[in-house]
Amino acid sequence: MKYYIASFVFYCFYFVLKTNKSLQMLQQNRYNRGNKYLKWLKEHFKKNFITIELFFLFLPCFFFLNNIFLFILYNVFYCICFMNLFDKQKKETTKIPLNFTGRLKRLYTTTILLYVIAIMVGYFYKDSIWTYFLISTLLYFNNIVVVLANFLNTPIEKSINNHFHKKCENKLKNLNHLDVIGITGSYGKTSSKNILNDVLNVKYNVFATPKNYNTPTGLMITVNEYLDKFNDYFIAEMGACKTKEIQELCDLVHPKYGILTKIGVAHLETFGSQENITKTKFELIESLPKEGIGILNADDPLQVNYKLKNQVKIIWIGIENEAQSNIYADNIKLSKEGTTFDCHFKLEGDKVLSFTTKLLGKANIYNILAAIALGQALGLSDEELQLGVKKVEPVEHRLQLKNYYDMYLIDDAYNANPDGCKMALDVLNLMKGKKIVVTSGMIELGEKSDALNKALGEEMAEVADLVLLIGEKQTKPIQEGLKEKGFNEKNRIIFNDVRDALDYLKQNHEKDAYILLQSDLPDTFNES
Repeated sequence: MKYYIASFVFYCFYFVLKTNKSLQMLQQNRYNRGNKYLKWLKEHFKKNFITIELFFLFLPCFFFLNNIFLFILYNVFYCICFMNLFDKQKKETTKIPLNFTGRLKRLYTTTILLYVIAIMVGYFYKDSIWTYFLISTLLYFNNIVVVLANFLNTPIEKSINNHFHKKCENKLKNLNHLDVIGITGSYGKTSSKNILNDVLNVKYNVFATPKNYNTPTGLMITVNEYLDKFNDYFIAEMGACKTKEIQELCDLVHPKYGILTKIGVAHLETFGSQENITKTKFELIESLPKEGIGILNADDPLQVNYKLKNQVKIIWIGIENEAQSNIYADNIKLSKEGTTFDCHFKLEGDKVLSFTTKLLGKANIYNILAAIALGQALGLSDEELQLGVKKVEPVEHRLQLKNYYDMYLIDDAYNANPDGCKMALDVLNLMKGKKIVVTSGMIELGEKSDALNKALGEEMAEVADLVLLIGEKQTKPIQEGLKEKGFNEKNRIIFNDVRDALDYLKQNHEKDAYILLQSDLPDTFNES
């Protein structure tokens, strides 16, 4: 018995490393919702299954060894596996670390129990080589075991979810003075939420969902743990990857006001069609009560052409489509200090107000216009609106201008959609100095992915002096787009990791150059 238990020392060390990585990827892939995690395993089969650990297949060849030698062999084998994986993970850039939420802790516990049961059952087979082989097989398929553990936890998670759902509903009923503002769209949700929060807080006590808490669980956590009787408004960011998910969020928090940022092709792969994306985003506006207000973008043809199914009041904002807009911006001027623009209020005899913001890019002007439109409707004065817009701070990783040694870094790392990428390139193009793009391309665009990434490469060729691509395979379409526009291949360099690209710029930097860091994909899309 003592040799049997002792033989799992390095097995346990390796188990912890491997399980952490498996759970990190499962978490990033929304706990396999819509089989997203299983699809990731299939797409990265070589990375996940063709490893040094495959040598365990030769274990049965050592059937002649006694318990002491099996103990030594097993520990040596998993010591090598552990050191190899530890060294590999140390070199990786972890962009989204494992978040030990309550659900993750429960999942970890179930996973451990599965392995403990297997080891204890193995003991009754008298330490045979086949026992070691079968337990090694279980660890080899650790990526699949966590899916099994996730499935086994389903009843527990449903019960916990129902408890917090009821608690959330009861709390919102008691906060009957509180009005909820929903924000959705294919992109720009987080920026719009933060801008609106800053503007409304000039006059009111407002709370917005923290970070990217835009799922049912995220909204329940926000309501249950953060909202109180002093809040006047609750801004709920609402995300979705498939139809009916926005409606589910609306049924939970019952928004009175809604902002639809822009409808694009984000998550086209999971939605299935552009029509499904549009219908899902409009679930927010169509759930608003008659006395509510919806803010729509007049420069988005998908919003303008949509036939709304309720009678809620709509305020249209825009830049290009002045005729359709109730509130629009012009005279937009951008510099590295920020942006200035004039805002026209057509329903007030074309009243004009001037605004100053630290934010960059056209996309942020749309988000500011939405905040101005709703803020005015909720009673903010002209001076309060101007003050609120001036106070808005850049959102981290969304066209955030930073100093990077003797250069400037335009951090747009969380942006991975066609319109947003184009706007970021427009911002870069307005800057004076050498222009550098660091990107890993756009994701989850379905069948259009290659065409849209190729078009992005063509647009880069018109703006950038140097392009640093992350990932040989996933940036192929961008490479084709650059080549088609005659971009000098000497000015296109490919790296496996964004950290390597930034280190390269650190060592070969040029004073006052502008670096656009665009769509730095999460760990789930790493190629190496």
